[in-house]
Amino acid sequence: MPKGYWVSVYRTISDPEKLAAYNKLAAPAVKAAGGRTFARGGRVAAYDAGIAERTVLVEFDSFEQAVAARESAAYQEALVALADGVERDFRIVEGID
Repeated sequence: MPKGYWVSVYRTISDPEKLAAYNKLAAPAVKAAGGRTFARGGRVAAYDAGIAERTVLVEFDSFEQAVAARESAAYQEALVALADGVERDFRIVEGID
């Protein structure tokens, strides 16, 4: 079964305090849902009009598990804390089996 991945690229971070509040809630929500964070922040090399800003990569055992984690009550609480503190592109993609 192909794995599922959260890929999140932050265009801007307008409120670092909201991002910190989100991180405190999101990290345990992701872990409880079976997610494994492989990249979060750190160095980014962007190409082809890409954005060299914070990038997050989380792996789940399946696409369905990744979607369920995004829709979970715990993660929804984290999104409320984040609110309008960032502008990001968040995707869930299915891996190659």
